[in-house]
Amino acid sequence: MEMQLPPHEGAELSVVDMHTGGEPLRVILSGYPEVKGDSVLSKRRYVREHLDHLRRVLMFEPRGHYDMYGALIVDSELPKADLGVLFMHNEGYSTMCGHAVIALGRFAVDYKLVKEPQSPETQVNIHCPCGLVKAFVEYCDGKTGGVRFLSVPAFAFATDVTVTVEGFGDVVVDISYGGAFYAFVNAQRFGLDVTKSRTRDLVDAATAVTNAVKSQVKLHHPTSDDLAFLYGTILTDGKDNYSSDATANVCVFAEAQVDRSPTGSGVTARVALQYHKGLIQLNQTRMFQSGATGSQFTGKAVEETKCGDFKAVVVEVAGRAFYTGVSRFVQEPEDELTHGFLLK
Repeated sequence: MEMQLPPHEGAELSVVDMHTGGEPLRVILSGYPEVKGDSVLSKRRYVREHLDHLRRVLMFEPRGHYDMYGALIVDSELPKADLGVLFMHNEGYSTMCGHAVIALGRFAVDYKLVKEPQSPETQVNIHCPCGLVKAFVEYCDGKTGGVRFLSVPAFAFATDVTVTVEGFGDVVVDISYGGAFYAFVNAQRFGLDVTKSRTRDLVDAATAVTNAVKSQVKLHHPTSDDLAFLYGTILTDGKDNYSSDATANVCVFAEAQVDRSPTGSGVTARVALQYHKGLIQLNQTRMFQSGATGSQFTGKAVEETKCGDFKAVVVEVAGRAFYTGVSRFVQEPEDELTHGFLLK
């Protein structure tokens, strides 16, 4: 029996659901009106100012949940780009998302957003708000597999910064950029273990750090003021020296949202930080593990570059994404909760 939508009024929203390392990605296929703007960054501003109600519909309950993540495909102004993308979550719109890039690389090949897939890898150029990201999708006998991507220039913004954190006193953090800015701190500073402690305790500590850095440290990015904000805090196991063993972390971003994956842009920023400190060398591959699910990405610095006055690196991150289903959502006008809600 073919499933049919119930009688409804208004627009239908169609999505493909995926996950990368346990972190969800809801790829929006249809139902959005035209997203205006002459650049991906201006489109990001437009959806924030004019279409934010649709983010709430798709990310919030009852169709989503507190930790849902989404991607809206848009046109790019860059001739080299195969697609542009806007990232969304419980608070708003990110500038970069590595787990989403891994999923979108596979999605773009499977849904024929690139012209001719190539074996053993198909390149997909994805224009994120932070810049052009090149993804490489394993492709063999018509099937897609793992994905690796090359980041925008990533750099350590500041190291050994002391901030006063409510409930914890003075805490020393590092701040690094991997398409988005993150604060990094060893979870042991709070008496926590990223793989064993309660998620709520990790969230509380990371959120307190994020609030402190936002209020006490002024960020800037060499190319755009739209990129100069702290996305979240990543608590680590402190194992930053190069090793063949995996190093674990938990990323808490946006409005206390917990990443189930090792965090692609977070791995990018963490590799840049480790390289800056001389703890890893070019092309030394490290394994990064999610403290939440145990899923893993690999990351390595592959090239030195510059971002304004910052010494930067291009980072390669690799992982796998999987499909979980497709959905067609409707809104009934009598439904008082149709616009979405969150339980905090």
